[in-house]
Amino acid sequence: MNIVLARAEEAQKDILYRLLQYSLFEESIHDQNEMTEAALFAYPWFDAYFTEKDREAFFIREQENGKLLGFAMINAYLQKFKTGRSIGEFMVLPKYRRNRIGKKAALMCFGLHPGNWEVSPSFGSRQSYLFWKHVIDGYTGGNSQFADGIFLFSNEQGSSRKDMPGSS
Repeated sequence: MNIVLARAEEAQKDILYRLLQYSLFEESIHDQNEMTEAALFAYPWFDAYFTEKDREAFFIREQENGKLLGFAMINAYLQKFKTGRSIGEFMVLPKYRRNRIGKKAALMCFGLHPGNWEVSPSFGSRQSYLFWKHVIDGYTGGNSQFADGIFLFSNEQGSSRKDMPGSS
């Protein structure tokens, strides 16, 4: 299946918010995040994805017919690197998992911004950790680090493991 990343526009904000809520619900199994009394999971940065230049939100869609398959949220708010990008949120709808859609979408995200990347798998989820490890190891040829729950790598030409935080 061929896929595209389609930027989430302001008019589609409600759709992205519903998908994000589903993703946060799934993650709550592992991270113990609690719903509010309104049956929603708090996500204080959501609106910023439509107003700040350092945040981008995309729908993952089937190229041929535009069918919605998931979403990705990218930002420049990092924990280890001084500059670069981070996968803020990422989800492929369960029906479409294990079909390489997530891998293709992740690689497309990485291709949008050369430089340093940080990816934090869903806290406590072995499945999320294994997905990101497989994708990032394949993408970098094993030239990445995993520190404090974060995958660190660079897709800039000429970068190496010595460029990682904590390397000498």
